[in-house]
Amino acid sequence: MKRLTAKISIFVLVLAAVGCVHTAPPLTEYALADTALKAAKAVQAVRYSPGNWYEAEEAFRQAKILYNEREYEQARDLFNKARVAAEKSENSARLIRLRNGEVL
Repeated sequence: MKRLTAKISIFVLVLAAVGCVHTAPPLTEYALADTALKAAKAVQAVRYSPGNWYEAEEAFRQAKILYNEREYEQARDLFNKARVAAEKSENSARLIRLRNGEVL
């Protein structure tokens, strides 16, 4: 009986420890994605690269929702996706504007 009680106690402690483990908030990814979106917006990426801009904006919007719901792993992935799309959008917009002879 003592062995069974000890095993149950250990099992309960392991479950409690596992329940306490969580993923840290993706603060760095959040900040990088936000900065990338602002940089893309500054070069009018919404006008010159709307496809990538929309992808970045939508991924960032969804990531913020997941972040607020504490779904940090999924939010991290979407923040990274938003950052990459925003960087593509910014680069594309800059290239198009340079080809058109616009001063940035």
